Amino acid sequence: MSTELEIETHPLEPFLPANAKLLMMGSFPPPKTRWKMEFYYPNYQNDMWKIFGLAFFGNKEHFLDIANKNFKEQQIRDFLMQKGIAIFDTAYQIIRLKGNASDKFLHIAQATDLSKLLQQIPECHSIMTTGDKATDTLMLSMPEATEKPKIGQPSKACFAERELTLYRMPSSSRAYPLALEKKAEAYTQLFKEIGLL
Repeated sequence: MSTELEIETHPLEPFLPANAKLLMMGSFPPPKTRWKMEFYYPNYQNDMWKIFGLAFFGNKEHFLDIANKNFKEQQIRDFLMQKGIAIFDTAYQIIRLKGNASDKFLHIAQATDLSKLLQQIPECHSIMTTGDKATDTLMLSMPEATEKPKIGQPSKACFAERELTLYRMPSSSRAYPLALEKKAEAYTQLFKEIGLL
């Protein structure tokens, strides 16, 4: 029996609306068993789409199909297309040291090729990471002098011949000890700064 840990390659295509002004980056999707849809933040326990519902519509259930404990996937996709919000993750290949979705036990085998992503979204000048692991992984791609952004304190970077503003957001994971409303406030602030709200 092999004890070698399996390398997982990212299961989703990057979501890159041509008009994207913001690229949102997590670390890596949870194991498939936790998925409720074939899209980003597919775990019903994750707060991301509730945060979006609160930030843009004042309603945490806006993107949820409560009766079926599911998400309104098409509505989420359409909304992101319309707003110009792209999504991918900072890791392209990972090894789960514990077989779960916890960032603590995520070993990054290969980081995402960020310049390739940005080539496809020429209007994007803002990158937001949704957690510490995602932020640390993103920083591996950035020029050495780039400051790692803290929550509420964006930093500037010049990367792939483009001026970028990097934002570090509170994690949408339930494990992150912050009330949903407080998370939504932080995201709302960011969406306003970028001009999406």
